Amino acid sequence: MNLYNLSPAKGATKKRKRVGRGPGSGHGKTSTRGMKGQKSITGFSQKKGFEGGQMPLHRRIPKRGFTNIFKKEWQIVNLEDLAKLRYKEITPQILEKERLIKDKNGLVKVLGKGEIGKAISVKAHAFSKSAREKIEKAGGNAEILP
Repeated sequence: MNLYNLSPAKGATKKRKRVGRGPGSGHGKTSTRGMKGQKSITGFSQKKGFEGGQMPLHRRIPKRGFTNIFKKEWQIVNLEDLAKLRYKEITPQILEKERLIKDKNGLVKVLGKGEIGKAISVKAHAFSKSAREKIEKAGGNAEILP
């Protein structure tokens, strides 16, 4: 068997339906659109959610809730991730460089999951109580950024 004699299995492919190509095709004249009506006219495209003039579902159902524009989005880092880094001082810029956070200008919070065995200085916008205790117990310091 070579590449030149490969072909799809029998019945696996079909020719596309060519509409509007005369009476001999079986799909001539109205091109399978029926006789009259909105859908038979050229250029017809129904809007998403259109229900024939009835009030659409997305307008019938009441709106609920709101989006708080002042919500703080925290980027979470755990102590076990910081323990793997080789730096003495850890800042949001270093965390972004090491791909532990996505945005160095965002708010960083350090959580206490895991253990830390070396003294490091960590600068972040917030610390959990356990994270601060573990960092200070290891001989480091946790500094809160403004």
